[in-house]
Amino acid sequence: MSSPGRGKSRAASHPYLAGNFAPVTETWSPTPVTWTGEVPVELLGGMYVRNGGNPATNSDLGREAHWFDGDGMLSGVWFERSSTDPLHVVPHFVNQYILTDVYLSSIENNALRTPILPSIATLVNPLSTLFFIVWRIMRTVLIVILSHCPGSQTAIKRISVANTSILFHDGRALATCESGPPMRVTLPELETVGWFNGSMAEGEPCQEKGTGSKDVPPTLGGTGPLSWMREWTTGHPKVDQTSGELVLFHCSFAPPYVQYSLLPSRDDTAAYSPPHKEIMNAAVPGCTGGKLMHDFGVSKHHTVILDLPLSLTPTNLLKNNPVVLYEPKKPSRFGVFPRYEPASVRWFETTGCCIFHTANTWDEYNHEGQVTAVNLLACRLTSASLVFSAGNIVPPPHPDRADVVKSRPMSFFAKYDDHLDLEDPEKSIMDENTPLLPARTSASSSRAHPPVPISYDDQEQCRLYYYRFAMNSKTSNEITHQFALSAIPFEFPTVSPVIDMMNARYIYGCSTTNESFGAALGKATKIDLIIKMDVRDLLARAHRSPPDQTTGCVDDRTIDQILASTDRRDPIKAFKLPPHHYGQEPRFVPRGSINSTHSDSENFEDEGYLIFYVFNEDQLDNMGQCGANAKSELWVLDAKTMENVVCKIELPTRVPYGLHGNWFSESHIMRQRKVQALRAVPELRHTTKWSRTRSALFRSLG
Repeated sequence: MSSPGRGKSRAASHPYLAGNFAPVTETWSPTPVTWTGEVPVELLGGMYVRNGGNPATNSDLGREAHWFDGDGMLSGVWFERSSTDPLHVVPHFVNQYILTDVYLSSIENNALRTPILPSIATLVNPLSTLFFIVWRIMRTVLIVILSHCPGSQTAIKRISVANTSILFHDGRALATCESGPPMRVTLPELETVGWFNGSMAEGEPCQEKGTGSKDVPPTLGGTGPLSWMREWTTGHPKVDQTSGELVLFHCSFAPPYVQYSLLPSRDDTAAYSPPHKEIMNAAVPGCTGGKLMHDFGVSKHHTVILDLPLSLTPTNLLKNNPVVLYEPKKPSRFGVFPRYEPASVRWFETTGCCIFHTANTWDEYNHEGQVTAVNLLACRLTSASLVFSAGNIVPPPHPDRADVVKSRPMSFFAKYDDHLDLEDPEKSIMDENTPLLPARTSASSSRAHPPVPISYDDQEQCRLYYYRFAMNSKTSNEITHQFALSAIPFEFPTVSPVIDMMNARYIYGCSTTNESFGAALGKATKIDLIIKMDVRDLLARAHRSPPDQTTGCVDDRTIDQILASTDRRDPIKAFKLPPHHYGQEPRFVPRGSINSTHSDSENFEDEGYLIFYVFNEDQLDNMGQCGANAKSELWVLDAKTMENVVCKIELPTRVPYGLHGNWFSESHIMRQRKVQALRAVPELRHTTKWSRTRSALFRSLG
């Protein structure tokens, strides 16, 4: 165990820095842990890892903090095989900071009192002045310049905190974030190797056997003065499990705004070698500007880029708008193109919305094997409340909202027994000097709970949506189908990797027993329901009785009605966690060997397990804070029945509510590429006159 992050001087009062949202301060090298139940044989030798922001500095910062901020921390459970019996398991827990340039610099320069990067809350807050935003940006620039001066042990070359997701491609585990390229880490130790440039990672041997310098392809971002910006890579790259290809896009503030890359696998274990070479930084023409573009869709033959009315660009400041701006009156645009031909993009338009995560994308063929349509399942939001709520900022009202009803639904962030005590945060008058919204206390207990600003617009929804883009017309671009599969909240989707990018029958995701859409995606951060949707059944119902376009819904039941269902063939099944227990994003692990040519997916597609972290909030104290002994668990749920938790791994510490994880098989761990050097926290040097001067400069920057 170690504790590289600095201790906190007081309990955090920001809602996303309190309770199990609060960062942890200790890191653990692989440590054996105990469990109950029976560990499935499919997990032997593999590892589950989840990424998320865990601020190493100033985690008690007041208003200027956001759930998407924070240094990347990986938390994993490695199911190591027993050294005496390979059919038995010894689970290990491990968590480590990702040693990005920003993290290492913040540890080295402990005179800094606030994070190096501006908080997203600063950039989206309508109350932030132009001067304050510009100062925070210039402060970051000054710190970056100082990091390159003599005497600095860490030069900040990239500003990514790598805190969003993690994936495996071509012998590398890669942590991702929109503000930089992927960062390679090792499995199972979760040690940091270095930035991945599309060809190799820092810390790897310079040349592999049989590779010459002339064979090295262009790197992510390319060359030129804007290359540093154009290597910013989506937090959700897609890996084709059949071909081994990695599909990525890079979104920036400068035209052409979106560039596209495709990296083939050089691993000879791929099912087949595709006939196409890599694509690096190819422009996707037709994008309307710099956008907050978090995810995209990839089928076996097509890619879908999401150009939505949620902009992310400094030019918004020139119009007296926040850097992040949602304009729902503008259309949502979907750019669909063949996987290897981004220049052939076709744009489809519809009503404005937000989409942070796609669930699955697949092609539709005619009898001649030609693609006639591309289908997309995505978690569609009608509000950008998440961006504000996760920064403790009151969301702006939707322009089409109706009057707020008097009987409000319970906030997702409220306890079940204190919803009558909620104050309407929209009535609060806030300015730059106003403190955070005060914590509330339950009517039936003395425990305080930090509130989150919630809007109660009837326009707010967060639903699993189906889109069908017709590709057989050469003269028009038409979305022939667009409607919700269910009325319940649905986010953080996952699908079996053996059927990903194909017509998958089952989609799994997260929901909540609270039916307020006030915090949109934000309310899925405290998850008490894991959902399984039978997409094939729901689309068949839509075919028999078509719902209204855009506003329609196939299954309009409430979550209570779904939970009360006893129909074993119900297309929506829900696993409800025990009271006060909250989960995180699940990942699907297939059971046994699966024949990919099987003609009836109903017999095998849901054969597997859902793995996710769980935290019991009964461990919170009366102020809603976690004690030093609070612990989380890793649960393994039978995905077929959605009823049986087959085992629970008891962790030595807690895992804060975070973002995205992934399952790495024993084969992934064994196939990792060689590493020559690892990143490490810099050792403190002897004090010199220049080091004292540097410390004074950092202290003056705040």
